[in-house]
Amino acid sequence: MKKTRFLQLLLPVLLLAGLTGCGPIEPWVKPYERDRLADPIMALDGDPVSTAYIQHVYEAREGARGGEGAAGGGCGCN
Repeated sequence: MKKTRFLQLLLPVLLLAGLTGCGPIEPWVKPYERDRLADPIMALDGDPVSTAYIQHVYEAREGARGGEGAAGGGCGCN
């Protein structure tokens, strides 16, 4: 008896909780704030040339077993 009463109370609560997800979704970043995200200071790597070189060395070293998904062998000769 108590179990059915609990389920009768739980069903509307779950239904309302599910309907709240259908509301209008606001973007986290407003269009006028996106220029701040494109600023070079927001980049994860400080030196893109050095990062590209290190990535190339890593791909050449791990290429024999597919470490980064690069095509070719592990010798580094492309």
